[in-house]
Amino acid sequence: MTLDAAYLRGSVAAVYSILQHSSCPDNIHFHFITTTATASDLRRTIAATFPYLNFETYVVNPDSIASLVSNSIRLALDSPLNYARIYLPQILPESISKVVYLDSDLILVDDVADLAATELENGAVLAAPEYCNANFTAYFTPSFWANPTLSMTFAGRKACYFNTGVMVIDLRRWRAGDYTRRMEEWMELQKRMRIYELGSLPPFLLVFAGEVAPVDHRWNQHGLGGDNYRGLCRQLHPGRVSLLHWSGKGKPWARIEAGQGCPLDALWAPYDLLETTSKENAIDT
Repeated sequence: MTLDAAYLRGSVAAVYSILQHSSCPDNIHFHFITTTATASDLRRTIAATFPYLNFETYVVNPDSIASLVSNSIRLALDSPLNYARIYLPQILPESISKVVYLDSDLILVDDVADLAATELENGAVLAAPEYCNANFTAYFTPSFWANPTLSMTFAGRKACYFNTGVMVIDLRRWRAGDYTRRMEEWMELQKRMRIYELGSLPPFLLVFAGEVAPVDHRWNQHGLGGDNYRGLCRQLHPGRVSLLHWSGKGKPWARIEAGQGCPLDALWAPYDLLETTSKENAIDT
């Protein structure tokens, strides 16, 4: 996971939910990625909140990523930390071969070990829930689709949208295939011509869509934060739920703090260890 001041309340809730629903929390090792300016304070907060947590923090220089970041439709998507997931194989030690990457705006209500056990068959580099009913063309600009060379990128691939907030990743295969460099090439092109609008997601789609190992949709009930513009309340998708994900503009801690909590935010509130208002008010909202 990444750690920053704006999302710390969400990160702590996510960690707490993972520990609460794990059959063996001692077997979980957390890896937090942060920036130089906030590393010490954030590490102290995590250590004080979870005194027995197995974790490491990794400090990245945001300037080294920022040069490849293009403006997107929402300011939060432009944070260099939002792009840190592209550099996991370089940030984490080479001794680590497989990780579960999680965003900070989610909670688990099932054992993360079940997600971590996902098989990456047929040489897949990553696994994630796919959503093939989504309008895939909407994730790229008309200029991208109008260019025959660019649009041929997906030729022969059954490309579907997947959310990068929940991924199981084989780091050895990633390193061997130099996938970070492949995504950087698309990010460099984006700086020259506008081919997408949604932050760090499109480079993942360009490189991996159609070659993702499957994960059951219960592991990413995403979109609970509404869209990227208004962040309106949403309901759960039908089916079993193992992970609730407030992707989108609306974050549960911000809505609760403002007295504008959505019904599903009440499911997040019990994990809010850094609450600044009473939990009773948060759930009544």
